Amino acid sequence: MDTSRIYEEFPAPSYRGAQEQALADIRDAFDVGNDVVLVRAPTGSGKSLLARAIAGCARRAGSGDPTAPGRAYYTTPQVSQLDDVAGDRLLDDLSIIRGKNNYSCILPGETDTPVDQAPCAREREFDCEVKHRCPYFSDRTIAANQSIAAMTLAYFMQTAGSDVFGTRDVVVIDEAHGLGNWAEMYATIDLGPDTVPFWYDAEPPAIDDLDDAVEYADYLRTLADRRLEELRGNAELTPEEVAARDRLNELRGDLGWFAEEYRDPEGTTTWVVDQPDGEGSRVTIKPMNPERYLNHTVWERGRKFALLSATILNKDAFCANVGLDTDNVALVEVPHTFPVENRPLYDITQGKMTYEHRDETLPGIARSLVRIMQSHPDEKGLVHCHSYAIQDQLYALLADFGVDSRVRTHDSDDRDGQLGAWKRADDPDVFLSVKMEEALDLEGDLCRWQVLCKAPYPNTRDSRVAHRLEEGQWGWYYRTALRTVIQACGRVVRAPDDYGATYLADSSLLDLFERARHDMPDWFREQVDRMSRPDLPAFAPGAALDGQSSATTRRRSRRSGRSKSSGTSGENHPLSDVWD
Repeated sequence: MDTSRIYEEFPAPSYRGAQEQALADIRDAFDVGNDVVLVRAPTGSGKSLLARAIAGCARRAGSGDPTAPGRAYYTTPQVSQLDDVAGDRLLDDLSIIRGKNNYSCILPGETDTPVDQAPCAREREFDCEVKHRCPYFSDRTIAANQSIAAMTLAYFMQTAGSDVFGTRDVVVIDEAHGLGNWAEMYATIDLGPDTVPFWYDAEPPAIDDLDDAVEYADYLRTLADRRLEELRGNAELTPEEVAARDRLNELRGDLGWFAEEYRDPEGTTTWVVDQPDGEGSRVTIKPMNPERYLNHTVWERGRKFALLSATILNKDAFCANVGLDTDNVALVEVPHTFPVENRPLYDITQGKMTYEHRDETLPGIARSLVRIMQSHPDEKGLVHCHSYAIQDQLYALLADFGVDSRVRTHDSDDRDGQLGAWKRADDPDVFLSVKMEEALDLEGDLCRWQVLCKAPYPNTRDSRVAHRLEEGQWGWYYRTALRTVIQACGRVVRAPDDYGATYLADSSLLDLFERARHDMPDWFREQVDRMSRPDLPAFAPGAALDGQSSATTRRRSRRSGRSKSSGTSGENHPLSDVWD
């Protein structure tokens, strides 16, 4: 890594805010011998441009030790973040590669077939005459040979051990604050009828402990081997059989890693197992500290690492969570250069939003929301509902007040479509959202205000969360919630001349600020210290619609028509934890 090139590799024609000083601090942190540099840069500070400059310092062919790895990876957990990179002309030299299911086959009669189910995946020894023009293999070849390969964290982890994407000199991870949580999610083994192709021939007994879980895992691996042998005997597979084969290979690898790690006397991973509905029901095996998983999928993939985020709140805690030695890690703090008066916090708390207090608190929040709509008659607003249950209740209350013509919602299936429609609309609509605290850029008039309905504490019914709290890891609990709040606050102020207000509706947020104050970045602590009660107009629902045209009011109601029975309910859904 040649850090002397960090300024010339910065892709923008000029610096904004504290970028120039940040590059100097990052360079110095690497030059004193650190292999990992954490860059805590607030939302809107141009982290992607800093990331590009760092990646550009990777060893080039013909320089230094010819046997040492060269080039760089850029990776991020967020698909939307990768989309932003793809659309940024300043980052057009990053070669982007996505998973096979994002590409379509170009063979005649197969143009609606994803590449992961194309004839090359279905037929043994299939010789594709147009492989050199296949969009997936073309992008993969280009990314494998270019200086900076860009991909999602999921794809990066999945390609660990591949011949195509081996070790590189520099690895840059954007939005890295949740690296440990993402690793836990990717390493979780979820066993059920939708993940085990032969589930109904191998329903589990009652799994009372980890010994039971590893015994069942061995049994499933044996059956998976048999089924794979049967599939290998077919000269050609159907798309359904291809999907089953790929799932069996993934299942076999996951179960093997779990069994090996659990039985290894030197293994470092702590596991928890859940089977809440007992015999014959879904089993979930979760790692608590997937350091070995990260070692293989991330830390062995590069020599130098830069991890960027606005919310790496505590260096020691972060390093412990992802298996890094703090003595080899530096933290670079990038100051916030957006005026604090442009990003105010307002206290509109109405009480606690815990499950037992929600019904008595939410009507007050709904009334306050109407008053905020009155205060912003011509401006779009975003409401972070935290869960679909809160979204449902809040929408019903707003409908009772007669302001629902200005309100949009979404479900887990149409979130991107509804979000896009809201952003494109000229009307001052209010979007009731779930799980949109991160990776959402609402600069300028896209959104001028937002409401946080609930303190985003981790779900204590999750076995990993319960295990940590049993061990007294309350600092982790509060940091996790604070991180989400800070991320959410950054959605509506994206540039030095941008402005947007954040209203806090749950009194538990105020308690969170007290408990986690020592982990706050200075710039966010300044926001909290300036927090005040807003001067809102008296409750008058009709005035909340003043910014709408009469044609808009007549034209439509924004309700998406989602119901919990339409494929979005149940504890096994990926977003099931946000229903409660």
